[in-house]
Amino acid sequence: MAPESATTDWTDLERSVRADLETGDADAAATRAIEKLTPVVLSYLHLMLDEEDAQDALSIFRETLWKALPRFRWECSLRAWAYRLAHHAATRLLRRPHRRREEHLPSSAASRLPASLGVGASGRHAGLAVLRASLPVNDRELLTLRVERELEWEEIAVVLDGENSAADDEADPPMAESARRNRSAALRKRYERLTRRLEQMAREQGLID
Repeated sequence: MAPESATTDWTDLERSVRADLETGDADAAATRAIEKLTPVVLSYLHLMLDEEDAQDALSIFRETLWKALPRFRWECSLRAWAYRLAHHAATRLLRRPHRRREEHLPSSAASRLPASLGVGASGRHAGLAVLRASLPVNDRELLTLRVERELEWEEIAVVLDGENSAADDEADPPMAESARRNRSAALRKRYERLTRRLEQMAREQGLID
């Protein structure tokens, strides 16, 4: 998958949205943001949710952005704020008691990957993808934000702040600068542990040398 930064010009989007808000046209700002962000956000939601739930979460994201954008104070990047809203929308759906829970790949299935996928480059690539898919949702989300979406650590701290909170309608994330730094450092360490674990799993399966 191509880095999200290659398909979304966040600088241009922020500039345009700011301009609309400064002229008092909040509807135009929200419409512009939603149109540009829908494909990016939907692909992100598919990381955590099935198709039906992802569409429901997208609707929550759009409604939240529309209502909150006029009150956005730009204390973080638009990119971080948008992913934060998407994260909370997904969390809201994942907490529904009646939803069908996602089942991860059993470890026994992962152990059979080399035999089923072969040892060629395509097999290794597919095997690594399956290993990644076997991770818990929150680990896959962290990998996606850092590797594919190329967010800075403080942006990721904004997105994942209050992972156990249902407050998904905030105009700005309530994080002090020191708290954001501490959260960034903790997430960086978690990411390092996660990548080491993935590397070890891949070596055990013969997917990397």
